[in-house]
Amino acid sequence: MPNSITPDNMPQRTVVQFNCTGQAVGKMRNDLDVRMVKPFEERFELATDEGAFHGGDASAPPPLALFVGGLTGCIMTQIRAFAKRLNVALADLKVDVRVQWDWEAKGKVYETGPRSFEIDIFLDSDDPLEAQLALIEAAKKGCFIEQTLGQKNKITHRLRQDDEWVAVD
Repeated sequence: MPNSITPDNMPQRTVVQFNCTGQAVGKMRNDLDVRMVKPFEERFELATDEGAFHGGDASAPPPLALFVGGLTGCIMTQIRAFAKRLNVALADLKVDVRVQWDWEAKGKVYETGPRSFEIDIFLDSDDPLEAQLALIEAAKKGCFIEQTLGQKNKITHRLRQDDEWVAVD
C-alpha cells in the first residue's frame, strides 16, 4: 500500500505492523531502529537510556517515559484526527496521563506489575456533550496503545543460542 493512505481511500481491514531492532551502546543506552512495515513503510530512530539507578547516563528518555508519552500521544492523535472526521470542533486539547506500576524487590532484581492507567481529557469545544463523548469513545477504540493495554496479551520471548532459537517461557 502506498504511503498516501487517506480517510477516503483507507482499506476496510489491514494489519499494522511495527518492527524494532535495538542495539546496546554505552553504559545503558539503547539505540532503536523502529520501522512500520505494514500497511506502508515509515522509519524512526529513537534511543532510551537510564539514569544513575541503573548505571546509565540519562542521555535519552527511559523506556517508561517513551511508553507513557506514546500512550498520551496516541489518544491525543486519535481525538484530533477523529474530531475532523466526526465534525467536532476543537479549539484546544490537553491530556494528562498518570500511569502507576507496583514495584517489588526480589533479591538483587525486582518485579513489576501495572496498577493504573488514568487519562484526563480537557476539550475546548462548543459542540454538545454527547458529540464530545462520542469523539472520545471513537478515539479510545482507535488508539492502538489503549486497545493493547485493555486486554490480556501473550508476549513470547526467544533467545538465540548458536544457530537455534530457544523459547523463554
